[in-house]
Amino acid sequence: MANQAQNEKIIETRLGRQLISMEKALRFPHGLIGFEDQREFILLQIKENSPFLILQSLNEPKIGLLVADPYTFTTDYSIKIGESEQKILRLKNIEQVSIMVTVAIPPGQPEKTVLNLAGPILINHHVRIGLQVPQVEADFPQHLLLSDLEKH
Repeated sequence: MANQAQNEKIIETRLGRQLISMEKALRFPHGLIGFEDQREFILLQIKENSPFLILQSLNEPKIGLLVADPYTFTTDYSIKIGESEQKILRLKNIEQVSIMVTVAIPPGQPEKTVLNLAGPILINHHVRIGLQVPQVEADFPQHLLLSDLEKH
């Protein structure tokens, strides 16, 4: 039982105080764009059945990014990942990686929710390593307004 307590930690988050399992912590060797000094994160579920998660810094309570799996909203999205990124993520095949994108919801305007497709966050859950991989030569829009999807 003592071993389990060592693997758990209480952290302050955007969702309030949370008890987390350190076995679920994710290491980002290069941090995230704008948060390069933050290397340890955890994915927190906002509420059951929500497509949105919080990618929460373990060291800075104010840094919690709203993220989602883009394929929940669109199938028309593919990313390019280079050999160096594959090495950092320790990928043997692409099925090992999950893809998340950041989400922006303007205060009081949920109808203007936007997915940022230009800077996907790739996570290899097997080795608990994450990496943000900017898509500089993308064949898709940089941002996806969710209300546009509902019209199709």
